[in-house]
Amino acid sequence: MPLKVAALYQFAALPDFRELREPLRALAAGLALKGSVLLAHEGINGTVAGSDKGIDAFVRELQHGALFGGRLDNLELKFSSASEMPFQRLKVRLKKEIVTLGDTAADPTRQVGTYVEPSDWNELISAPGTLVIDTRNAFEVAMGTFEGAVDPGLKSFGQFREFAAKKLDPAKHKRIAMFCTGGIRCEKASAYLLARGFDEVYHLKGGILRYLEGVPEEESRWRGECFVFDERVALSHGLREHKINDGSHE
Repeated sequence: MPLKVAALYQFAALPDFRELREPLRALAAGLALKGSVLLAHEGINGTVAGSDKGIDAFVRELQHGALFGGRLDNLELKFSSASEMPFQRLKVRLKKEIVTLGDTAADPTRQVGTYVEPSDWNELISAPGTLVIDTRNAFEVAMGTFEGAVDPGLKSFGQFREFAAKKLDPAKHKRIAMFCTGGIRCEKASAYLLARGFDEVYHLKGGILRYLEGVPEEESRWRGECFVFDERVALSHGLREHKINDGSHE
């Protein structure tokens, strides 16, 4: 029986994130979930896997339960499946940032770029004057990306600041569209660029995974596979598992 996988995040003010760690770990463990969840003052980020019932109960508690008290009311969620458990254990960790950029000016709870639905993404990235940027690491880009996207050559997301300082100019790059796996990195990158004087900044809502889930393959501008940080390694259109060792799909 396939397992259900939930990738989730939200930028939200969580000053009590340290106190949330153990109750959240106990909740996930009690539902027999495995995966990794990060908590920080700026929000939550994670991917967990388990039974349909377990995943649904976990998400319901995050969104509506007493633990977060309604603060995760805009949780970005993507569901997929796995033929086998893609995680070895359950980890709930405390971090300075839920996605590390290293600049306090990049605060998506204060300002953020314009969200673009997957159904509108093709039109945006095809428009003259749009600079499309892949905010993922170089090895992820090598597996797949959108046609015409710039690869910043990042080894880690924290290097985006250096890339922006050297290669991006508010006076020259009037319209920027960014994307990443699930939406979290490009969302923070959009906050960073806005704080540095860029006016028209867009990012793909729900990331590549939402795009692959909802956009028909025959209309897709995506080429290749999408790397995911679990033992499935990569997903393709329709969020099908991609077996790296034999090139087959399930």
